[in-house]
Amino acid sequence: MSHFSTLKTELRDREALIEALRDLGHQPETGERPIRGYRGQTETAEVAILSPDGGDIGFRWNAGSGQYELVTDLDLWRQPVPVERFLARLTQRYALRTILAASAAEGFQVQEQIDALDGSIELVVSRWDG
Repeated sequence: MSHFSTLKTELRDREALIEALRDLGHQPETGERPIRGYRGQTETAEVAILSPDGGDIGFRWNAGSGQYELVTDLDLWRQPVPVERFLARLTQRYALRTILAASAAEGFQVQEQIDALDGSIELVVSRWDG
């Protein structure tokens, strides 16, 4: 019996996902790879955070929904925050990375980024039209 859990996300952009994971202090590995769970069981993921003691975290593309799914063995979860909080923080950083990329593509530059004590992020962007 598999111990792996699959959690739906709203994450669609691979590069923004990878950058968001790095923002949170992880070193994601990319390319199809097995992630490890209970008693050596594995699942395949395209983006992975490998843990030295097992309990890896993976993100697998779901073509049907057009989104990445988080795949992990929750019995081996060793992150400093619960999985729900991990996903909330990841989603926030992902949104920031997506907004920054879209702003840059439109010619905007970040003038100021404020990370507030309540966890919110305020961006000030500008663009000079000539």
